[in-house]
Amino acid sequence: TRVKTLAAAGGEPRATIALIAICAIVFLAEGSFGLSGAQGSLYRDWALFGPAVKIGEWWRLVTYGFLHAGLLHIGFNMFLLWIFGREMEPQLGTPRFLGIYFSSLLAGAFGALLLSPNVATVGASGAIFGLMGASAAIMYARGINPFHTDVGMLILFNLALGFFASGISIGGHIGGLTGGILGGLAIAAGDRSRRPWVGW
Repeated sequence: TRVKTLAAAGGEPRATIALIAICAIVFLAEGSFGLSGAQGSLYRDWALFGPAVKIGEWWRLVTYGFLHAGLLHIGFNMFLLWIFGREMEPQLGTPRFLGIYFSSLLAGAFGALLLSPNVATVGASGAIFGLMGASAAIMYARGINPFHTDVGMLILFNLALGFFASGISIGGHIGGLTGGILGGLAIAAGDRSRRPWVGW
């Protein structure tokens, strides 16, 4: 597959860097530095958990996305966030990039609660799936087949991983991906008269 490079669109991916920094700080605050697994008071108070959300702990719909279950989890998620964020944020602009990110995070929470409400869920995967979905949707709207690029392959690989590996929130991934696709299509529909998408 061929990767298209980013044209000079202006601006540094500051929000992307800030999101990665916040996730890293929260991970250090968790105090759980193993390769996998999560514990501690932050995990208990911030993880997405259906019964807790039901009694009014709505902050969990967002805070779960800044927690990670071990070094492998945060490492993989932050790598993908950097790969997509450094391309998409300068292209879309920071407000629209953050809009995609957080709407996908909420959509991922909805998917996780729908499929596994009684299982604690953590991680930025839903939001990152949203970035992948938005990127694919914008490329499709520009006449590019995303499955002829690395984006489509990453989506397929990560979706498949959720079905074969344990401890992965399939609902969170599918929910985030769906939210990102809808957001990307909305951006493409409202931005046809502006400069073309030249990301992936």
